[in-house]
Amino acid sequence: MASWLLGTSILLIHLLGIVSAIMALMSSRTSQGAVAWIISLLTFPYVALPAYWFFGRPRFYGYVSARGQRDTVLRRVLVRYRANVQPYVAPSSSADIQAVEQLAMMPLTRGNQATLLVNGHAAFESLFDGIDRAENYVLIQFFIVRNDALGQRLLSHLQRAAKRGVRVYFLYDEVGSRKLNEGYLGDLTREGASVSAFRSSRGFKHRFQLNFRNHRKVTVVDGKEGWVGGLNVGIEYLGEDPRHGAWRDTHLKLQGPSVLGLQEAFWEDWHWATDEVISLNWIADTSTATDHHVVIVPSGPADRQDTASLLVQQVIHSAKHRLWVTSPYFVPDQGVQDALRLAAMRGVDVRVMIPERPDHLLVFLSAFSFLPDMLRAGVKIYRYLPGFLHQKVMLVDGEAATVGTINLDNRSFRLNFEITAFIPSPEFAASVAVMLENDFEQCRRVTMDEINQRSMWMKVVSRAAYLTAPVQ
Repeated sequence: MASWLLGTSILLIHLLGIVSAIMALMSSRTSQGAVAWIISLLTFPYVALPAYWFFGRPRFYGYVSARGQRDTVLRRVLVRYRANVQPYVAPSSSADIQAVEQLAMMPLTRGNQATLLVNGHAAFESLFDGIDRAENYVLIQFFIVRNDALGQRLLSHLQRAAKRGVRVYFLYDEVGSRKLNEGYLGDLTREGASVSAFRSSRGFKHRFQLNFRNHRKVTVVDGKEGWVGGLNVGIEYLGEDPRHGAWRDTHLKLQGPSVLGLQEAFWEDWHWATDEVISLNWIADTSTATDHHVVIVPSGPADRQDTASLLVQQVIHSAKHRLWVTSPYFVPDQGVQDALRLAAMRGVDVRVMIPERPDHLLVFLSAFSFLPDMLRAGVKIYRYLPGFLHQKVMLVDGEAATVGTINLDNRSFRLNFEITAFIPSPEFAASVAVMLENDFEQCRRVTMDEINQRSMWMKVVSRAAYLTAPVQ
């Protein structure tokens, strides 16, 4: 009897492995990911089967977007508020901008002011000042919030806002902020703030959505001021953690109609987390001093297409003279790799800035598997020397720039909820160029000799690490 049960169990596991392999074949977003899962599920289902069901889901289900096709409360509010923004919608001056608008399902708006915030001290001083000016509400969302000195400063500003009657909505990722204790959250809720984890796997139906993350960093005050970029909440983002040393990051402050795009993304995320439809100000503030054009591009695994990857490819293909990219995690998919190489081949000054010091070993090792092809095509790779590079910025010619949360890796392209500001403004692009020129002066350029001097063992390990890219 025992042997019959054992045999039946083994047969069932292998059958489930075959079924799961077929599911991976039909649903995986990349051929690399499909092949990796199929081989694992067919050859060693005992380990691969639970791993696939917990980490192999290609899409995030159940998320309701106001920009979707379903008739929902969110969509009905969106229709009303977009009418208010219509007078500030800028005509698309090129097919490149039209493509970004279609990816974002948000319009290009005029009458914005975009202010670069270089590094953590400038970013958090600006953000805290904004919270202190709040009159009606503060929406605040981070991937990582730590209960350290910076986290306590944030808590203090939010508590003071709540005490004076400002509605505070605090959203965090339950994995990124897994060390955030109940005491911190309790201190917020006792002052009347509304607090929630994003809860990607909430409910029995969505219990296997464990490999998805909400990587967005968004703050909105009264629908008039907004902040977005690479910074999380922790002293390491100020360069004050000796384990990480100096920390290079970029955040962005927005004013004007584009703030409502940031607000919409938070509003959708809050609805997923809590089932609440919160009442917000949807009247665009147009009292800014400048006229930057901005498109807010939310992206994530609930999208019908790979919005983040397509956005990066579109930006690369639009470059005519200069394309500068910074990313802490550089393991791009094949489409982005090909686009970067082709841009270099047609004479574009393609520069990619990545960290000298890794904080994720697999990501660091994976890069060595495709860097030779990049260098041979003329892509220039730079490693940032003073400390850890965490900014996510792209500069196109002298015409446009992006600042946001997207890393150039599979997790950002397909597993994370991300958000990016695309700013087709020569004035703003010039400020980004000055910032990046200073950063490149603090980098060393990677050479082909350096790559070729790797041992055979390192080449094998790098290639093996690259095979894990679809599930990193």
